[in-house]
Amino acid sequence: MNNIIKREKYLKQIREFYDSDLIKVITGIRRSGKSIILQEIMEEIKNKSNNVIYLNFEKTADISKAGTASLLVQYIQDNRKEDKCYVFLDEVQEVEDWQVAVKDLRIDNCSVFITGSNSKLLSGEITKYLSGRFVSFRVRPFVYKEILEYSKITGKVVDSNNYLVWGGFPGRLEAATIEGTIQYLNDLDSTIVLNDLINRYKIKKQAIFIKIVNYILINNARIFSIRSIHKYIKNDYPEISTATVAKYVDYLKQAYIIDEIPQYSTKAKRELSFYGKIYNSDVALNSIRVNDGRYDLDHNLENIVYNELIYMGYELSVYSNNGKEIDFRATKDGKTYFIQVAYSVADAKAYDREFDAFKNMDNSNQKILITTDPIDYSTSSVKHIKFQDFLLINEID
Repeated sequence: MNNIIKREKYLKQIREFYDSDLIKVITGIRRSGKSIILQEIMEEIKNKSNNVIYLNFEKTADISKAGTASLLVQYIQDNRKEDKCYVFLDEVQEVEDWQVAVKDLRIDNCSVFITGSNSKLLSGEITKYLSGRFVSFRVRPFVYKEILEYSKITGKVVDSNNYLVWGGFPGRLEAATIEGTIQYLNDLDSTIVLNDLINRYKIKKQAIFIKIVNYILINNARIFSIRSIHKYIKNDYPEISTATVAKYVDYLKQAYIIDEIPQYSTKAKRELSFYGKIYNSDVALNSIRVNDGRYDLDHNLENIVYNELIYMGYELSVYSNNGKEIDFRATKDGKTYFIQVAYSVADAKAYDREFDAFKNMDNSNQKILITTDPIDYSTSSVKHIKFQDFLLINEID
């Protein structure tokens, strides 16, 4: 689906660095659209310069001619013109000692753009290898507004219920059937877990690792701790240590498969580091693990709200209101919002539970409830936003 939609949200962030000598690193989970954004940047730069070189290291031919640091530097020198050269390296982690090459290129009047998604281009390793000489941009699967752009161009309708189950990986939108969607997502999941993690980290206890991965991804939008995951896994694998569990969880974070947000404590007035809440980079990672067709719409809904809020630019944490959990404390531009998410509050118990989370809070910050209910449940102190309306906004206000 090359160049189906222009992802202006990301391009706007990157444009100001087009001529910078900082290495531009485009990261994110596999198949989130990094390569397409790289191509869109390249097309924009070609409007002002013909000194552009592009290599895709998923192609055997490009690996053959520039698959090591020395070969890559030599190839650029042989094919560039004078003045500033714009170098685009797709899936650069396949190049041996790639970090050496890109550091050389940036000081030789090259503006370097790189993409990568697996264990040789994880967030921690970018910092280690490039040590302050880079600026990174994380690309995520489509949010719903981007899916609507795709729908306008292709004529293929993807409603919010479909998004709630199958998420926003761009490639899955090409499937003509649900069976095709599931096949695409299962293949992608296998590639991410097996190729990007097990093979590259040389994980020997594969059964344990896969069990932990499945447990985490099917329990998205929940408070967790390393200890609670260890307690679950040790029933079947008593030899597993908490340190190994922590290491495996970190692999998932580093590969952009999951995000963790901390809890903000009203008592300590700080973020608590010993446990947080996990969200999947895409809700499809939960849905493909459901065997009985009973998709976890409640937690997927919260996960989607998380992804949409991150896309809008909010900083998020879990909030404890005197022991009552509020899903999100969202801050942006000096404003703070408290947001509760529920599939429905039509049932009296659900209504009381969700509204009680805001009990005894003052009105200095906006309190918001997001549900799929068609009825407006707003009160004098809590604003109700219908899920379908929420998916279309750019700001909470």
